[in-house]
Amino acid sequence: MVGPLMEVLHYKDKDLVSGLLLQLNNLRKEGILTDVLLCSENKEIPCHRNVLVSSSPYFRAMFCSNFQERGQAHVNLKDITFAVLSSIIDYVYTGAISITMELVLPLMQAASMLQYDRLFEACSAFLQAQLHPDNCLSMIRLSEILHCDSLKEKAKEMAVSSFSDVAASEDFHELSLPELVGYLEDDRLCAEEEQVFETLLAWIHHDPFARSGTIHDLFRQVRLRHIHPAYLFQFIASDPLIQSSTLCTEIIESVRRLLFSAGTQCPGDLEPLWAAPRRHTCQETLVLIGGRKNSKQTSREALLFDEQTQEWQWLAKLPVRLYRASYVCMHSILYVLGGLVMRADSESIPSASVYTLSLRTNQWRTAEPMMAPHYSHQSVSYLHYIFVLGGMTADKQISNGVERYNTMFNQWEAMAPMPTAVLHPAVAAHDQRIYVFGGEDAMQTPVRLIQVYHIGRNLWCNLETRTVKNVCAPAAVIDDKIYIIGGYTRRVIAYDVKANRFVKCSNMKERRMHHSAAVINNRLYVTGGRYINGNDVIEDSDDFDCYDPSTDTWRSKGALPYKLFDHGSLPLVCVSNKPNSP
Repeated sequence: MVGPLMEVLHYKDKDLVSGLLLQLNNLRKEGILTDVLLCSENKEIPCHRNVLVSSSPYFRAMFCSNFQERGQAHVNLKDITFAVLSSIIDYVYTGAISITMELVLPLMQAASMLQYDRLFEACSAFLQAQLHPDNCLSMIRLSEILHCDSLKEKAKEMAVSSFSDVAASEDFHELSLPELVGYLEDDRLCAEEEQVFETLLAWIHHDPFARSGTIHDLFRQVRLRHIHPAYLFQFIASDPLIQSSTLCTEIIESVRRLLFSAGTQCPGDLEPLWAAPRRHTCQETLVLIGGRKNSKQTSREALLFDEQTQEWQWLAKLPVRLYRASYVCMHSILYVLGGLVMRADSESIPSASVYTLSLRTNQWRTAEPMMAPHYSHQSVSYLHYIFVLGGMTADKQISNGVERYNTMFNQWEAMAPMPTAVLHPAVAAHDQRIYVFGGEDAMQTPVRLIQVYHIGRNLWCNLETRTVKNVCAPAAVIDDKIYIIGGYTRRVIAYDVKANRFVKCSNMKERRMHHSAAVINNRLYVTGGRYINGNDVIEDSDDFDCYDPSTDTWRSKGALPYKLFDHGSLPLVCVSNKPNSP
C-alpha cells in the first residue's frame, strides 16, 4: 500500500550558515563588495557594513542612525590598536579568536566599547582561569574598572574561600576600610573568628597612624559568640588597640557579664553582635571517638564524617585507651574526659584525665584533669562550661556528684549534686538548664524521673513522670525539643521544654542501647550501639541512621567502618571552603 503523501518538508541546511560566513570572510580578504574601511594606527581593514551591523549594536547605531560615519568610507577607531581591531574583525567573520595574557585587557576594553558581549565574557572566563589567591584582589579592582560582574564575583569567591592566603598578600594590606569590612562581614569567609580578629589587627598595624581609629568598626565584624572565651578574655581583651577603644572594652565587658551569668538574654546593644550566625564555611561535622570496637578492644580511633564525599576520615588516635569515658565538643575542640584505663596487669582504673583534640593541628593534648576520677559518667557543654555528671567512682559506687569546668579560666569546681544518683541517664543542656532523664539506680531499676539543674542558680529540681524509662539512651536537642533515642527499646520521644510534655516520634527499626546521637543541621544522626535481634540476642551494631524531625522519618546513611558501642558521637565545627550540604 502507498503511504500518505508528504505535504510539507521542513528542510534546514546545516552547512549554509558556516559556509556563508566563510565566503563572506574570503570576500573581505579579497576586498570584494566591501563598502567601509575601519582604520587604526594608519592601517585599514576593509569590511562589509551589513556584516558589522548584524554583529554589533555599536555598528548598527553607527551605520543605521544619523551619525556622520553613516556616509563615510573610512571610519577611524582611535581607541583600539590595529592588532586588537584585526583580531576582532577576524572574530566577527569566523567566530574564532585566540585570547592571550598580552591581548586580553585591550581586547576586553574593545569588546566592551564595540558591544561584543560574548567576546567580553570569553575574556572574563580567560581571566577567571588565571585567578589565584595572590592576584584575586587586583582582579577585583580590574573587574571594577572594566565593569565585569562575572570576573568580580569569581575573584571575590576566591578571596573569601582562600582568606588565609589572601590576607598574607601585599594587596590585602592596601584595602580601604569599606573594602575590608565588606570581606569581614561576608558569610562565605573561610576563616575562624580568631583569625578574623588577627587579620584586622595586621591590617591596622600596616598603617597604625591612619588606621588605629577604625578598631571599633572592624571589631564589630568579629562574631564573638563563636570565639573561644579564653582567647577572647586573655588575648583579645588585653590587646593594646582594644584597650584603647572604650567602645571595644564595653563590648567585651558585656560578653563577660553574659557568660558569667550563664544567661541567654543579651543586653540590647550586644544582641546584634551576639546573634550573628556562624559563617557558611563553618560546618558541623560528625565525629566518632572511642568506644568498644568490633566486640573486642576499646578503640583509640577518632573518625570524621565528610558529608560531601559520604566518606570517613581518620583523625589522630587517642593517646590511651579509655573505656566509658565521656565526650564533648565546644569551640571546635573535642574533649575526652575520664574513663577506665587498662593497666599492664589487666586491671582497669578510673581516670581523671582530660584530653583535647583540635582539628587545626590534629594533635591530642592534655588539659586540666577533673577533680575526681569518673567512668560511665555524662558530660554536656553550655556556653563556656563543661559539666560532668554522676557515673561510677573509684570505689565502684554510683555518684551523684557534679563538676564544672570553666574554659575561660581552665578551672574545675564542684557544683550542687544531683538529688538522685543514676547510671546511664539521657542528658542534654538547653536554655540555662541541664536535663537528666531516667537512668537506673544501684539496683539496676529504671528511675522514672527528670532531674533539672538550673545552671545560673546552681539548683536542682525533680519532675516525676511515667513516660521516662530509658537506660543507656542518648539525648539530643533540636530547637526546643530534647529527643531521647531508644534505650533497650525502639521508642523515640521528644520532650517539649516550653510545653513541658512528651511527643512520640517514629520508632527505630530495632531495640537499641549503648549507641550515640548527635545533631547536625537540625537532623539527628544515630550511630552504632547494641541491639536486640528477633531472637532476643544482643548484638553489636555498625548502623548509621539519620532522623529528620521535620518529616518524622528515618533513613539509613550506610554502615560505620566497624561495629561500635559506648562511644562518643559529636558535632564538631570545622572551617571548609566547600558549600554547606542542604
